[in-house]
Amino acid sequence: MSAFAQAQLDVKTLTQRPSNDDMLALYAHFKQASSGDVSGSRPGMFDMINRAKYDAWAALKGMSQAAAEQAYIDRVNALLKTHK
Repeated sequence: MSAFAQAQLDVKTLTQRPSNDDMLALYAHFKQASSGDVSGSRPGMFDMINRAKYDAWAALKGMSQAAAEQAYIDRVNALLKTHK
């Protein structure tokens, strides 16, 4: 199993919900690692949650899959130290 796949399993073992910033970072790095650069149109201003997710992912445009995977793994490991 890859470290990225293990991190996806490990994040589900957290005993506390991460902050919104951590959640957005996890989402964005996961999407960048698994799907590449952001696609589709930006959600409207009244769809605040999906707009924030889109913006977080768009901020990573150009990041390589390997770098996004490592950033995801690093964030999960940091959360595991503080949320277990």
